[in-house]
Amino acid sequence: MDTVESALAALSDFLWGPPLITLIVGGGLFFLFYSRGLPYRYFGHAIQILRGKYDHPHDPGDINHFQALSAALSGTLGLGNIAGVAVAITLGGPGAIFWMWVTAVVGVATKFFTCTLSILYRGPDSLGKLQGGPMYIIREGLGRRWIPLAMFFCVAALFGTLPIFQINQLTEALRDAILVPQGVLAEESIGLFNLTFGLAVAAVVAAVVFGGIPRVGYVAARLVPSMVVIYLICAAVILAVNIDQIPGYLAMIFSDAFTGMAVAGGILGAMMVGVRQGAFSNEAGIGTEVMAHGAARTREPVREGLVAMLGPMIDTLIVCTCTALVILVTGAWQVGEGMAGAALTAQAFANALGGIGPWIVTLLVVVFSASTMFTFWYYGAKSLGFLIGAEHQHWYKYFYVALIVVGAVVSLEVVIYLITTMYGLMAIPTMIATLLLAPRVMTVTRIYLRQLEDGVHDK
Repeated sequence: MDTVESALAALSDFLWGPPLITLIVGGGLFFLFYSRGLPYRYFGHAIQILRGKYDHPHDPGDINHFQALSAALSGTLGLGNIAGVAVAITLGGPGAIFWMWVTAVVGVATKFFTCTLSILYRGPDSLGKLQGGPMYIIREGLGRRWIPLAMFFCVAALFGTLPIFQINQLTEALRDAILVPQGVLAEESIGLFNLTFGLAVAAVVAAVVFGGIPRVGYVAARLVPSMVVIYLICAAVILAVNIDQIPGYLAMIFSDAFTGMAVAGGILGAMMVGVRQGAFSNEAGIGTEVMAHGAARTREPVREGLVAMLGPMIDTLIVCTCTALVILVTGAWQVGEGMAGAALTAQAFANALGGIGPWIVTLLVVVFSASTMFTFWYYGAKSLGFLIGAEHQHWYKYFYVALIVVGAVVSLEVVIYLITTMYGLMAIPTMIATLLLAPRVMTVTRIYLRQLEDGVHDK
């Protein structure tokens, strides 16, 4: 196991060094300047789309715009914010948060381009059903000779979208933040608890995922918004009590990003960790978000791109920032020795809110991780369907549910390096295809916005 962990760590560190920093951040900056910041000027219109003003029940697709955004956010909000931010601070210091912000700012443009393409280049699977995702963008937009790149994405997605990080953090939060400290769970019973809990969660997830993407969209649209509101209210209370410390820690985030004092190897270390965790948080350029938004019920590609670009704003700039400041102002990042991930965030809430703090975080981790696990099977199943035929993709559900049990018992380090490695590999074909097809996105965008100004879409 040590050899596997070392190999995955080395590969993850290589990928999330200069290669992916250049591809994800550099690519996002290209989209930002190439579009002349055009998507950023239409947030108001994006909200109108999200509220259902332009929904048409007979448009192609499986779920509406709001459900598509909720399904995408259910895969990013939560553990990317609760556990991912804690991991970023633990490995890269406070400066890593700055680089998470950078991925979010440029991620707005990236998501607009990738998710516009998700509708523009939907294609039929082997059963004739219309599908979206990087593999279909590559096949339909770039042509058949690019199929190996599409298959490369699918193979990485089969492993990158496994639920092992979610169940691992859910188990850790319940065990280390609640049961062990309060004496409910003895040290010698931890192994049995991990296995039993993994089996129970697997049963719950199976009940949802075997209902298909419509059920996922339905559940996510009800769980995600309410949990985000509860989390933000709790974080706001903590930050209000410690408001005098916020300016100092904001200054530390900026200075630590450039002074070389970061935990994980100075400036480059903070940048690597921040970009990696930022991408894990908002998934801009990774490709998973493309599959979720590719299921939206619409005939207008630009509409889904505008809705999708709200994700990084909500996910990273708002929720992740609140989590980071809570961890910093409560001092948990300095006194939480041996803690990482969700357990560190739970410690921060305990420092601020007392005994009820870990319970709040655990409840949120339960809901967020469950909603993520409800969503990620869809990505892996679509990838398997592209590789071997949609008529066989249902087999992925069984593999997916079984891996929930495995994720409950393996170490956090192995899980983190496996998922981040696969995320890095998924980003390569997604960003390459999007960069090559960017001119087509701008063509349809100019047409759509010209029609919008002429009032065509209001008729």
